[in-house]
Order: sequence, then C-alpha cells, then structure tokens
Amino acid sequence: MKIRIRIKNFFSRHLSPPRIFVLSFAAVILTGGILLRFPFSATKDHLRFVDALFTSTSAVCVTGLVVIDVGKDLTTLGQVITIFLFQIGGLGIITFSTVFFVLMGRGLSFKGRDIVQSTFLHTPRRDFIVIAKMVLWFTFIIESIGTLFLFIRFSMDFPPGTALYHAVYNAISAFNNCGYSLFSDNLMGYQGDLIVNLTIMGLIVHGGIGFIVQYEVLSWLKGTQKKLSVHSKIVLITTTILILSGAFLFYLFERNHIIKDVSVLTKILASFFQSVTPRTAGFNTVDIGLLTNATILLMIVLMFIGASPGSTGGGVKTTSAALLVMMIWNRLKGNEEVNIFNRTVPREIMSRTISIIFASAFSVAIITSVLLITGEGKLPHAESRHFFVEYLFDTVSAFGTVGLSMGITPKLNDLQKYALILMMFAGRVGPLTLAFSLSRSIGGKGLTYAEEGVMVG
Repeated sequence: MKIRIRIKNFFSRHLSPPRIFVLSFAAVILTGGILLRFPFSATKDHLRFVDALFTSTSAVCVTGLVVIDVGKDLTTLGQVITIFLFQIGGLGIITFSTVFFVLMGRGLSFKGRDIVQSTFLHTPRRDFIVIAKMVLWFTFIIESIGTLFLFIRFSMDFPPGTALYHAVYNAISAFNNCGYSLFSDNLMGYQGDLIVNLTIMGLIVHGGIGFIVQYEVLSWLKGTQKKLSVHSKIVLITTTILILSGAFLFYLFERNHIIKDVSVLTKILASFFQSVTPRTAGFNTVDIGLLTNATILLMIVLMFIGASPGSTGGGVKTTSAALLVMMIWNRLKGNEEVNIFNRTVPREIMSRTISIIFASAFSVAIITSVLLITGEGKLPHAESRHFFVEYLFDTVSAFGTVGLSMGITPKLNDLQKYALILMMFAGRVGPLTLAFSLSRSIGGKGLTYAEEGVMVG
C-alpha cells in the first residue's frame, strides 16, 4: 500500500500537465511506429524502423509528410492503423480518455481538468465536459458528412467498396488536417472537381478553426450565447483574411504559370485549395515542386502561421499572428496595451505570443541547418546542388504539421528523417510546451533584480 502511495506521489509531483500532454503523444507515436514496423502493415516485407517511426509521427502529429507511398507500401491494415493514428493525434489522446472516464461515471482529477481546458479552451469554463463530448460528436458528424460527399464523387470512378474506403480515409484525414491520401498524386487528379475540392476544403477549415470556436458559433446560432468571445472573433476574421488573401496571391503569382492552361473554374478552385491546405492540411491539387518562388514564399508564411488554437492543426496559430499585428498597430498609435474589440489583451498573453513566434522561428532555423549539414555529400552526384529552399519548405511544413513537400522528403537520409520527426513532434505539441515539459518547474516568476535600460530598434 505504501509503495502504491509513493508511486502515486512521484507521478503527481513530476508529471505536470505539459509533460502528460507531451508523453501522451510520444506514447501513441511509438506504439504506431511499432505496429507499422510489423510485416502485416507493409506490402513488401516490413518497413525500416526510421520509416515506420516517421510515418507514425507524421500521422499522429497530423502532418502528412511521407517517405513512403501510403497507398502502395502499406497494406489495408497498415492504412487503417494510420487512420486511427491521425484521428487520435488530431483530437488528442487526452480528449478520448476524458470523455471515456466521464461516460464510465468516473470523476476527473484537477490535473485532468487542467489539461483538457488548456487543450481546448481560452478561459476556464464549468461546462468543459459538455464541450469535450461535443468535440467527439461534432467530429463524427462532420467526418460522416464529408465521407458522404466524397463517396458520391468517388463512386463514379471506383467500385462502391473502394469508393467508400477512399471517402472515409480522405474525410478523416482532411478533418484532422493530416493530408494523408491513398492516391499516389494526392488530389491532383481532382484539381478541377467541384465536389472534392469544396468537401476537402470544408473539412480542413472546420478542423482547423478550433473546437471552442465551433462550440461558440453553434451556441450563438442557437441563441444560447449572446455574443462571440474575442478569441472566436479573432480566429474567424483572421482565418477569412488568410484564405481570401492567400487565394488572391496564389492566382496572381501562378495565373501565367502552373494554372495557365486550365479553365476559369479550375483556376479558382486551385487558388483557394492551395490557400486553405497550407493551413496545416497537406493535400495538394498542383505539383508543389513546380510553383514559382513567390508562391513558395507565400506558402511558407501560411504554413508557419498554421491553424487556430484548440484545433487539429499546428503552426504558431492564427491568434498569435493576429495579436502580433495588433501589437504593432497599437504601438504605432501610441498605445502601450493591445486593445481589440473594446478589450485589452493581458500582457502575459502578449509575452507568450512573442515567445511562441520566436521559439518557433528559432526551431525552424535549427532544424533547417541540421538538414543542410547532414545532407552535404549524401545525395547522388547529379543531385548534389544545395537544397536550401526545399529543406526550409519541408521544415516549415513539418513544424506547421502541414505535409506539403517540394519532393525532397523521400530523398532524406536517416539523420534528416529523425530531425524532421523531432520537428513534427515539436510543431504538434508546441515548442514552449515541449520546453516546459523538460524543465524542472514551470511555476513561479523567478528572481527580479534592479531594472536597467537597454537600447533596442
């Protein structure tokens, strides 16, 4: 009995919410890697451990980067395993555990409440259990609707059973912002298809705006909530601006290039699709490696920003980007505080926002440097040129849990694959959360000394 109490006290002292959050993802990734390593998951013998781990990490972190052809190199069982991996990774193992314990009639500890609320909510709420249940129901409903529309379209090209399987796989992948597809060319074969494009884009946006935003919008539409929170307003406005501006700029940059010889409808669909998908989804209807430099830069920016907090996506998040812009705007107007929608954003949140953005940029710089250093002399002589843009693109894609690639990912050596595995993991859990989980303590404000000015700017 005493041993059990000691073990319980040890875990309660050392497993802080950030550590539990990080370890839960790590455990699922390792389990998925082991399952994909077995012969029953691969069509040819078995996957190498680094490839199995890379695939599992990409699925759990809902990234979508691949070093194998999921549709050809994995068996049906292996593909089903990836479905479970990116479904669990998108919603989080903590969410499933919480709802399971509640349905079983078991209580939830204060630490469990803290983890769930920090995962989905911008401010603590008493009805967070209701929201957690809604997350699962909403996910099931939206994925089912997406599956229905995709099945209708795919049934024109495949037998009913195959069409349903492709519809389920792509719908779940899209809602969880993963980007895995069973088609070797992803969705390039459906570039001008209205049903496929609108369905996939709708799933990506719904999965990427965050579950608390979905809950508030539904409550507002039903009349049970009078107005949206500042968080939801920022997410909705920023998401709309990014989608519209991204589509316009993509069309502007590619109108005389990659979408030059297609119909007007296809031009519009391709522009909007490539504006939505860098927001952590990873599907593509054009060859990313053939895009102009201006478009590549645009997509890097969109991937770095990513989705919204409490969603299935990654990146620094739409709210961080919006708050940084609002901080600059308020400073230009002479305001010391950041004011938005007649509310003042706490300085603690602004400090965290700046830390997240710079920690993320620093992480991207480090991993890109690792890819460059470990890639020297590793490629065949005919491909020995520098791949800086390709490495940077894939690194940002890994950090933003996007999955888009300029074609360099399958050519990576083992060290580079492990580097991107770390980047995908950090991108999903967040660089600061990962740092907090490794630190001894995240509480307290530390020492404070006498102030002294420093010149900046």
